[in-house]
Amino acid sequence: MARELVEHDVVIASGLAKGVDATAHQATRTAGGRTFAVMGTGIAAAIYPAENRPLAQAILGAGGALLSQFWPTSPPAKYTFPRRNVVTSGTTLGSVVIEASSTSGAKMQARLAAEHGKLVFLLRSLADTQPWAKKMLDEGPAILVTASSDITDRLGQAADIQAAGQQRQQLALAGL
Repeated sequence: MARELVEHDVVIASGLAKGVDATAHQATRTAGGRTFAVMGTGIAAAIYPAENRPLAQAILGAGGALLSQFWPTSPPAKYTFPRRNVVTSGTTLGSVVIEASSTSGAKMQARLAAEHGKLVFLLRSLADTQPWAKKMLDEGPAILVTASSDITDRLGQAADIQAAGQQRQQLALAGL
C-alpha cells in the first residue's frame, strides 16, 4: 500500500511507534516516498521507542521530519501518546487505519480524524473483525478500503478542494 500511495505523491505520516507505524515509515522510505513522524516525546528527548532511533535518523536523512508538540526535552509519558494523535490528524488530509483494537491509539486516531473532518480509511480486514470499525463505516464517517485506489481517489479530491481553498485565501490576501 505504501508503494502505491508513494506513486501518487502521498506523504505518509505516522507515530514512529513499534509495529504498523514503523512499518509505514520504512515502507515509504523503501518506495522512495516522503514521510514524517509525529513523536510522543519532545523533539530533543531520546527517540522512543529506542529501537526506532535508526529509523528516525533515516527519516531525517531522506528529507523527512520529526514533529512534536511537547516541550523539547519532554520524555515519553502515558498522556503524550494520545495527544500525538491530535497532531497527526491535524497535519494530514486523512488517516488510514490498518489494525486497531477497541482500546488502541489507532482507534483514537480514527475518531479524532473524523471529529476533525478528515478522511478516515478503514481496511476491510479491520471492519470484518472490529465492531467499532463496522459502526464507523455504517454511520458514514469512514471509508472502506479494499484497494489503494480507494484512498488515492479520495485524496485526489480532497487535495483539489484544499488547493482551491488555498488559492482563494491567497487571492483574498492579495486583495483580488
